[in-house]
Amino acid sequence: MSIPREQKLQVTIALPLGVGGPGGINSIMSEVGEAISVADPSVSLHFLTTRGAGHISFSAYWMARALVALSYRTVRGRIDVLHVNLSMRGSTYRKILLCTFARICGVPYVIHLHSGHYRDWFGKLGPAAQWSILRMLRGASCIIVLGSVWRDFLLEKDPTLSSRIVILHNATHRPKKSRVPSQDGCVRLLFLGKLREEKGILHLVAALGRLSTLPNWRATLAGDEKVAEVRRAISELGLSDRVHVPGHWMGPAEVEDLLAHADVLILPSLYEGLPMSVIEGMAAGLAVVATPVGAVEDIIEDEKSGLIVPPGDVPALANALQRLIEDPGLLKRLGDKARRFHETNLDITSYTARLSLIWRHVRSSTNQLAADGKLVGPAGTS
Repeated sequence: MSIPREQKLQVTIALPLGVGGPGGINSIMSEVGEAISVADPSVSLHFLTTRGAGHISFSAYWMARALVALSYRTVRGRIDVLHVNLSMRGSTYRKILLCTFARICGVPYVIHLHSGHYRDWFGKLGPAAQWSILRMLRGASCIIVLGSVWRDFLLEKDPTLSSRIVILHNATHRPKKSRVPSQDGCVRLLFLGKLREEKGILHLVAALGRLSTLPNWRATLAGDEKVAEVRRAISELGLSDRVHVPGHWMGPAEVEDLLAHADVLILPSLYEGLPMSVIEGMAAGLAVVATPVGAVEDIIEDEKSGLIVPPGDVPALANALQRLIEDPGLLKRLGDKARRFHETNLDITSYTARLSLIWRHVRSSTNQLAADGKLVGPAGTS
């Protein structure tokens, strides 16, 4: 039996590029949309695009559309909670505007902080900009962060935010494709992400160069951006026959196929929030090699569910990969442990259920405040 719209929990989610767009937060919210339609039909999701996929000059157009849509849904009674995904730079300034507008409309909002650079970026801002951001955060009914490092950052800036901060690790669905064994006995190494310096891609290429005399491995470096530079570096090391660079951003189906044909997931980033590729690798039962940046250490335990290497440390990265290439037992043990951790802690079904609880709590708390007469005016502030 269908549930009348007025009885549903109506949540509007603000996304930079919209459903299906590239990037971790677009990916996970798209997954939430699919999962919640099956798991909890009492929740109705609507998505707003706030930045758009084109040139940055068009972002004002998309932001204006988002504000008009928010106004319409408010007037029509079709929004209970606004879920705002927050990154740095332009994302923050657009979301300050969006959250201010939500307060004026009396719509409670949830902030979802997902930028790996946010601490450094925030620290370079002037007092006025920092005050505006903290004001936006203080107005949130809940602030979702990806791990303990981001909780600690916010508490350092404003301890009064403590009661509203919730740690919610990113999540993915379980693989639709089963792992395909290596046909030639080679250990298959996989990198998924932007081919850029902050992802440690050139450190990875240098580490692969140190393995050039080691047999029984090959690698795929999948992603876009600095494709020509990466291919040139690989060629200079004489590894073009062992390292494949597809040279474009991978969609969900392609990522599934790459994961099914891999043994090791590598992400030697210098900055992260909580990388989706690591979680996807864990879900597929791959042995993960990563750096202890962002909230990675919340989900990877060194030597137990993966291998942790220092950022920028090429010899350590090469050594970790060599260990996995030469030790099938270690490779399997780490992959099995990672998969079990994902099943218990990082599955999209559990993630979606927690999000629903957060949204329901925000709506019920707001309704209770209104019933108690503690909301003053349309801004929803006491």
